[in-house]
Amino acid sequence: MSQSVFLAGATGAVGTALIPLLIGAGYTVHGSTRRADRTAALQAKGVHPVVVDVFDADALRAALVRIAPWAVVHQLTDLPKDLDPARMAEAAALNARVRTQGTRNLVAAAQAAGAERMVAQSIAWAYAPGPKPFTEDQPLDVNAVGEQGTRGVSVGGVVALEQAVLGAQGLVGTVLRYGQLYGPGTSTAEPKGAMPLHVEAAARAALLALRHSTGGVFNIAEGDAQVSTDKARRAWGWAADAQQR
Repeated sequence: MSQSVFLAGATGAVGTALIPLLIGAGYTVHGSTRRADRTAALQAKGVHPVVVDVFDADALRAALVRIAPWAVVHQLTDLPKDLDPARMAEAAALNARVRTQGTRNLVAAAQAAGAERMVAQSIAWAYAPGPKPFTEDQPLDVNAVGEQGTRGVSVGGVVALEQAVLGAQGLVGTVLRYGQLYGPGTSTAEPKGAMPLHVEAAARAALLALRHSTGGVFNIAEGDAQVSTDKARRAWGWAADAQQR
């Protein structure tokens, strides 16, 4: 396999777990970081580092046109270390900017570069109140977009991200609605929240989506009490257990 993949957010928790899976599957990986001091660590993992800020649309476009990737994987977030509660209100706004402006820039750059696929990280806890387990065809909590507080900001960013990825002309867009991540590089080593998801299982889902998805939205989490993951299991054989990591 000779396809090149541009991994946006290569030094994040999911990006770090995804790198060896992509390389093991035969892809040439170009991984982005905003910090030049992280390039050596990426190179040591077999990644071609790309120092670029997703908010610099011109530089991002130039980088992707130069690389001409077959696919783009969007694992960018902007969250504080250990999800510090004192910083989460600010983080919600920063993360929403990544999902809105950052995703818009990334989609435009991917289109300019002639990429064929995009896989993007979303969240599984943005559904509107309704019967559980939530399925992918149920609505997001768009009424929260206009509310004050972090949920309205977060859901607004999710809506913008998903619309940008799924509506991008010329790209097969796949959105992965992840549960609450745990494991190496995350804020907790143990499952936490109503929709836990090990970071390695999240990375495995991204690889399967990249290889097999024909587009659309997929819930990716452990268990089925809160969200159904039947769609991903049927489409790609994904499962959250250790054997699938």
